[in-house]
Amino acid sequence: MPEPAEAPEPSGAPGPSPRDHAEGPELSRRLDDRYATPPPWEIGRPQQAFLALARRGAIGGTVLDVGCGTGEHALMCAGLGLDVTGVDLADRALDAARDKARRRGLTARFVHHDARRLTALGERFDTVLDSGLFHMLAPLDRPAFADDLRAVLRPGGRYFMLGFSDRQPGTPGATVPYRLTRDDLTTTFGGRLRIDSLEPATIEITLNTVGIKGWLLAATKASAPPA
Repeated sequence: MPEPAEAPEPSGAPGPSPRDHAEGPELSRRLDDRYATPPPWEIGRPQQAFLALARRGAIGGTVLDVGCGTGEHALMCAGLGLDVTGVDLADRALDAARDKARRRGLTARFVHHDARRLTALGERFDTVLDSGLFHMLAPLDRPAFADDLRAVLRPGGRYFMLGFSDRQPGTPGATVPYRLTRDDLTTTFGGRLRIDSLEPATIEITLNTVGIKGWLLAATKASAPPA
């Protein structure tokens, strides 16, 4: 989960467009470099916004954590006894996640996989968690992600997204992470999922105690797409 001066990209996320950037091993190496030292979005615990969801029982069933980084949200779910898979393209982050799972005595699966291609997993899930992935996607790439998301969610499955808000001041010269407007989210997901709530939220980082202004989206896959 990025911010500071050069708005570094979170693991598992491409730059402005996956068609304009490296693919395969080169992309993985570029994202892996983000974890040569601890990045500011790795706070050593789950984001409070997702912890609150877990505490009120909103997260359940089989869980997919997209762009999982070092696995704090996946391990939060494992601690609840849930079957959870985390996907990412940064091997350093995945190794750290697996090490955390071993040290904490938790069972979670961590897979090297491009979160832009969810259907390639060949699995379906009851809950998808997204902390810092969607706000890395260029506008033209968002519909395909949302289509994949709907495809991998079971009927009644839920998607929770924590991402940058347009209320957060931008960094001069930086495009990514995109500052998402309410309309960005309702336009992308409204035709595919039922939006249950869209609320201002805080994204925690290690660089300060104030955090970053974000959105918390909760949406559900109905049996048929919204009209």
